[in-house]
Amino acid sequence: MQFIIATGNAHKLTELERILNPLGINAASTKSLGISLDDVEETGTTFEENAYLKAKAACDKTGLPAVADDSGLCVNALNGAPGVYSARYAGENATDKERYEKLLKEMEGITDRTAYFVSAVCCVWPNGDTLTVRGECHGTIGFEPLGEGGFGYDPIFMVGDQSYSQMTPAEKDAISHRGRALVKLQQALQEILG
Repeated sequence: MQFIIATGNAHKLTELERILNPLGINAASTKSLGISLDDVEETGTTFEENAYLKAKAACDKTGLPAVADDSGLCVNALNGAPGVYSARYAGENATDKERYEKLLKEMEGITDRTAYFVSAVCCVWPNGDTLTVRGECHGTIGFEPLGEGGFGYDPIFMVGDQSYSQMTPAEKDAISHRGRALVKLQQALQEILG
């Protein structure tokens, strides 16, 4: 069975392929099929709504079942910001480093550094059926970037005494927001696909 993965993020694509391939699902990216989803506006107020918008657009354009993820970092002291705006937090074309540096600057002098990552993953089938799962990982915002791995806010998101960037991919998958969402997705798809 072929699914389209509605993401332009190579890191997310790799993580989704790792989960879907063992289920006998051939995961193709929109890019590999020559499809652009640049016109999809993430107008949702929740991660779930944005994941649905992307998956629905990919399904409509290809006629294939589609999977999309919307994820972000929520900082309690900042009333949940950057939240659904995590990718655009420091401006539309900002780098990962510019985004986490802006967040670190906003966190100066704040003692409550608790935060959590969210991943909402939505599948949309051509017949209109949908499946949405959510994973979260709770931690804290560090005081400086640590580690060389990962992407996005990983260098400053601490779980215990390690940042996401200091973890191996297997360690991160075992506890991460996306890892947890994808385990739920895998279990749900196994039931649906038999």
